[in-house]
Amino acid sequence: MKQPSTHDAIVIGAGPAGTSAALALAQRGWAVAIVEKSAFPRRKVCGEYISASNLTLLDRLGVGDAWRAEAGPEIRRVGLFCGDTCVEAPMPGAKLGPAARDDFGRALGRDVLDSLLLDAARSAGAEVFQPGRAVAIDRDGACQAVRIQAGAGNSRDEATILRAPVIVAAHGSWEPGPLPSQLEKKSRPWDLLGFKAHFTGSTLPPDLMPLLTFPGGYGGMVLADHGRMSISCCIRRDVLARLRGRHAREHGGHVSAAEIVERHLRATCRGARDALEEARLDGSWLAAGPIRPGIRAGYEKDIFRVGNAAGESHPIIAEGISMALQSGWLLALELSAAAGGQAGRGAVGRRYERAWRGLFSTRVRAAEAIARIALGHGGAAMMGAVVRNFPRALTLGARLSGKTRAVPGFG
Repeated sequence: MKQPSTHDAIVIGAGPAGTSAALALAQRGWAVAIVEKSAFPRRKVCGEYISASNLTLLDRLGVGDAWRAEAGPEIRRVGLFCGDTCVEAPMPGAKLGPAARDDFGRALGRDVLDSLLLDAARSAGAEVFQPGRAVAIDRDGACQAVRIQAGAGNSRDEATILRAPVIVAAHGSWEPGPLPSQLEKKSRPWDLLGFKAHFTGSTLPPDLMPLLTFPGGYGGMVLADHGRMSISCCIRRDVLARLRGRHAREHGGHVSAAEIVERHLRATCRGARDALEEARLDGSWLAAGPIRPGIRAGYEKDIFRVGNAAGESHPIIAEGISMALQSGWLLALELSAAAGGQAGRGAVGRRYERAWRGLFSTRVRAAEAIARIALGHGGAAMMGAVVRNFPRALTLGARLSGKTRAVPGFG
């Protein structure tokens, strides 16, 4: 076993939440370690859209210009594809002031975005342990010790111990594990399972991001980088099981869950079917979940949580990356201004939780309400009827989801 290495903070997870926290702290002179279990670049189940309100933050983190050079077209329209209904409305512009460079969001694949942010954190001085899996966190005097298993994380791999007074859990909420900040895995019929794929050759208008609703689930489509159309969706576990059983009875043979989801989406949502008619799958479908929407403790057992570990909205509002980036930034702001010691960290945790809830609780609750309607009996049809008669409801919903709200510290 290697000798323990001491840092000011250890960040577990190198997604947008973890790297935004690590990068912001490193820019302020903190000695930061980042532990990431996967080799990059890697794809993730994610909608990949980033609201314009985050772009000043990306500039502050030093990756704004690189992001602009890689991301897809500006999204100026929001839509609803529901059954045979296809409705669109203007996306609200961010209008973040005369100094702002962007009023509309864009999409960038996680395989590109995450590498961009991690490289910036490394350049700012963060020490990166990748691939490395955090398998234990134990108290070690004034610090906590994180045990890292290198490589695949099996017992034959060499272990490393890192020590720091501040631990940031940025490992998401979808995968269980041995850490005290990870959620217990449960399997319930109403769980939402996530699926995601890239397609090329789609006919989706480049400036349109539609919400998709279909029996048992919802999703979204957006044109991202390099001509890739990103489609992501969630479907209830019990609905997916019924669809797979029906296919087995009627056709026989094995078909993957992702294939069943794609066929279901094409069969029940005209807008998605039209957009995919001439498209080609780029890579394979990804699956993950179940998703765990809700608000959790931002500070517990002397561990700070950011991103989905702290709380997540239903992805129906396409704010996952925004919430991840902003939560990491929020925590870095609070930590940078804090007094030392465990008592000081507790005060930071309480301030951070208040700030997190002030920034995100409305969109989490709005997303839950919209998802309940979309998933409820007859709810999708009702949404379609409302939007057909009042298309600006889409614009209002985009605004309510936080797409025009300034990040704290930037106006």
